[in-house]
Amino acid sequence: MTAGTSGPDDNKGQPGLVSAALSGLCPRCGAKTLFAEPAALAEECSACGLDFLSLERGGRFVGVVTMVLALALIMAALGVDEWLRPPLWASLVFWAPVTVGSVIGGLRLYKTMWVYHQYEEGQQP
Repeated sequence: MTAGTSGPDDNKGQPGLVSAALSGLCPRCGAKTLFAEPAALAEECSACGLDFLSLERGGRFVGVVTMVLALALIMAALGVDEWLRPPLWASLVFWAPVTVGSVIGGLRLYKTMWVYHQYEEGQQP
């Protein structure tokens, strides 16, 4: 390939978006420094100094992501309740961790996607 063109080989060895979100990988150096808390971005990468907060400008859409996840979880809970008719305690024991895990996972995926997108946009001439 010539310089300046991009192709599928340019991303060879790069982790996928889901694995980057789960591990919290920095888009520049790949260190596990993207998240300071389960769903909160760190201010900057401690390994390379990349400022994550300047890249994460899509914070206003976090509420939309949470509402879509909530709608999907409510529909799933209603479907399971109609199909299996579990006791209330069993529903609470099952759906509480599923809800927390889904929201944290969804927010991590969304924030990682947004930071990686902004980083790649800033890298283009």
